[in-house]
Amino acid sequence: MKKSIIALLCIVLYHVSLAQDLLSLVDKNEPKKIEHVTNAFKSSRVLNGHSMEMIGKGELDVRILHRFGEINSGPNNLFGLDQANMRLGFDYGLLNSLTIGIGRSNVGKELDGFIKFRPVWQSTGPGSFPVSIVLVTGITAQTQPWTDTAKKNYFSNRLAFYNELIIGRKFNEHFSLQLSPVFVHRNLVALASEENDVYALGIGARLKLSKRVAVVADYHYIAKGLDKNVYKDPFSLGFDIETGGHVFQLLFTNATGMNEKSFITNTTSNWGKGSIRFGFNLSRIFTVGKRRNH
Repeated sequence: MKKSIIALLCIVLYHVSLAQDLLSLVDKNEPKKIEHVTNAFKSSRVLNGHSMEMIGKGELDVRILHRFGEINSGPNNLFGLDQANMRLGFDYGLLNSLTIGIGRSNVGKELDGFIKFRPVWQSTGPGSFPVSIVLVTGITAQTQPWTDTAKKNYFSNRLAFYNELIIGRKFNEHFSLQLSPVFVHRNLVALASEENDVYALGIGARLKLSKRVAVVADYHYIAKGLDKNVYKDPFSLGFDIETGGHVFQLLFTNATGMNEKSFITNTTSNWGKGSIRFGFNLSRIFTVGKRRNH
């Protein structure tokens, strides 16, 4: 009797083991799903320029940007804190890969708007793609009064346009990098010697230091269209600080402008001479539509 029970137990254990082996083979052979890579950057901007990140569908990003005066202006100007330029912006996610935005800066009393689309999203799994590709097109309009009222001024002269291609990759949980060639066209320039078309190459990077803090930097090399003796390459260095629904960025930059046309074509301050501005970006996300997970 005991031998029969032992034999029966052995048969049962054998079949259980065989079933587990078959299940493990099924799990191994089951195709994995594509997973999109998120949080390459904590904000839709690196610091000045657009990042490869998008606003989620149904989300509204209210952005307040400040740039103070130059630090080397001295204690009489409280090292630049007595002066301030700002931009107020509203970015909305129509889809997870389609964002629109508008903003207004007191620099040039300039209005701006953009459309941002991500045709390729970095992913893992079968059929995945190693980078994200993002397209941005924008328009700006200066609204300040004309300085020369003697000649006929056209509204089209107030307009400028930019187109940008962003190619970026999140290499791991700590480091992300992107390249972004930018083309800017200005309908009107200040001097006849200046070119209407400006070409630049942007580089953005993020290095995560802790769960809520990261070092971020963006730099735009002006390749063509500006006098490099007058205009400088905009460079910004700062920190991302995530606090719940807020992303707070503290930064130092030589740029005053806060949209692509402005900071690429109008930066004259020089880091080497201490012409640096302290500033911050404050981003607050509100869910105003039916949110969809990334």
